[in-house]
Amino acid sequence: MNSSQSFEVVGNPTGDVDLPRAVNPPPEKPLGSGKGPQKHKIPLSSPDANLGVHIANRLVEIGCTTCFAVPGDFNLLLLDQLLKQPELDMVWCCNELNAGYAADGYARKRGVGCVCVTFCVGGFSVINAVAGAYSEDLPVIVISGGPNSQDHASNHILHHTTGLNEYGQQLRAFKECTCCQVVIQHIEDAHMLLDTAISEALLRRKPVYIEVACNLADLTHPSFARPPVPYALAVAHTNTASLEAAVEVCLEWLGRAVKPVLLQGVRTRPARTRAAMLQLANASKYPVAVMPDAKGMFPEDHQQYIGMYWGAVSSSCTCEVVESSDVVICVGAVWTDYSTTGYSLLLKPEKMIRVDKNRVTIGHGPTFGCIVMADFLEALAAKITANDTGHVIFKRMVLPTTEPPVQAPGEMLRTTVLYKHIQHMLTPTTSLISEVGDSWFNTLKLKLPPGAEYELQMRYGSIGWSVGAVLGYCCAERQSHPDRRVVACIGDGSFQMTAQEVSTMLRYGVDPIIFLINNGGYTIEVEIHDGPYNVIKNWDYTGFVRALHNGDGNLWTAEARTEPELESAIAEAVQRRGQLCFIMVVTHRDDCSKELLEWGSRVAAANSRKPGVPSH
Repeated sequence: MNSSQSFEVVGNPTGDVDLPRAVNPPPEKPLGSGKGPQKHKIPLSSPDANLGVHIANRLVEIGCTTCFAVPGDFNLLLLDQLLKQPELDMVWCCNELNAGYAADGYARKRGVGCVCVTFCVGGFSVINAVAGAYSEDLPVIVISGGPNSQDHASNHILHHTTGLNEYGQQLRAFKECTCCQVVIQHIEDAHMLLDTAISEALLRRKPVYIEVACNLADLTHPSFARPPVPYALAVAHTNTASLEAAVEVCLEWLGRAVKPVLLQGVRTRPARTRAAMLQLANASKYPVAVMPDAKGMFPEDHQQYIGMYWGAVSSSCTCEVVESSDVVICVGAVWTDYSTTGYSLLLKPEKMIRVDKNRVTIGHGPTFGCIVMADFLEALAAKITANDTGHVIFKRMVLPTTEPPVQAPGEMLRTTVLYKHIQHMLTPTTSLISEVGDSWFNTLKLKLPPGAEYELQMRYGSIGWSVGAVLGYCCAERQSHPDRRVVACIGDGSFQMTAQEVSTMLRYGVDPIIFLINNGGYTIEVEIHDGPYNVIKNWDYTGFVRALHNGDGNLWTAEARTEPELESAIAEAVQRRGQLCFIMVVTHRDDCSKELLEWGSRVAAANSRKPGVPSH
């Protein structure tokens, strides 16, 4: 490819994309808007094709058109170069942890995210968010400024470091929570190292770490005119013989089954198998349940959808149908103490067909490797015999749901009533984000309309994650789906961890509706193990947000202590597009879901096992 050519990419990036995509950039700053699918051409060489611009070009090429950043002296020159790419929006965050959470949220929607920080004081701050992205299988590209290339092996002790005269401490830390780490100290190999890291992020659906010496960002090199290294376009392939054998054995199992069930897990997201999962469900007629961290990944209006499988806190009748089934096809399932309600599930491996990213296991064996998950689901769907027995049983068992009654005038708002009204406000263009805590249990019970999206961070469960994630998700939706709107449910304890990023939301004009549930403590911790440490200082939350606003930005706030106040606030908020709407909802400290009570006691029991007592 010569200098007059360009790399053309086409697509509509979401968290379920099959290949790296790019979208049209926004015409205005700071954040863009536009609808996909779209395409554009990105010149791969120009007078400004230095290392920093080259990094920006690569980000835009893969569909990552926003970079969340916090400036520091080791990344300032790099930030100058990133700003030269007009198709890359730079969002300046209040701190590195929140910037990392924002990149996590952005990656959930667009398929890949990026955060840029300074050396050590920035890198060690963002690492908690990156660990969460690693746990949740999200490709977040971490770019860190690094020491001057002349300082390596100089025996100098630098500022912002741990006081050692070698500078690998940040690199070693990131090895634990990224799938690839590169340190660019020489301009000659920057092209290869950069493309290798980006390739790994896209292929493995995990974060990567890129450290750039602070004196290299504005240097040019002929290699920056080249297309991405071929590995960047590689895809996984299925072994045909292994696939055929796996399908044959699976069909034998299913042929003997009386009431088989499909169970969808969260790793269908990085495997990008939503369409294949739907194809198998339609062909098999099996009832379909989802694990809690996979909510929203299967359409909840589908006639075979039976709810969420979460052991003792499952949706009504879902646990009974799943655990009484003689064969359960578990697709992309992850079994943690949280997702199994303290290891209390009765589902046994000998009844499972486990479909993982690159292998299929039937019962306790055999295991068939080199099989891409989507390929297996499609091949099985083509040959499977329909069996709706499990779904018929479910329909006989399930009872119609009822709404909580209207509250008495002046009565303190109950949590069940709050979520009744949140259910009513959900639309096909809603993206619902739930913070760690009782918000999980309440939002997981809501029924998503067709097209509505849902996100939570269950495996890592970092309290405060949602504030930054809301920022990132809003930025992603504004670029690709500006008609959508984020609704977030955040507890007061979680909000106090990361609240200042509301300032960034106001700065960049995103318009989520945030429900701040004020009940005076860490409710989820209370139900696992109570103590005085679970009580927090009450804030004037609406006053705090207005202080962040400080007359600059588009903000509307409300407080709701009764049902009429809540109804009025929601009615007003849904009409205020273009404004960040912040609704503080006051509930009683002990008003939590029955599911949290059950789940908390079981997780507490798992945590308190004595030495030598295994989990089940």
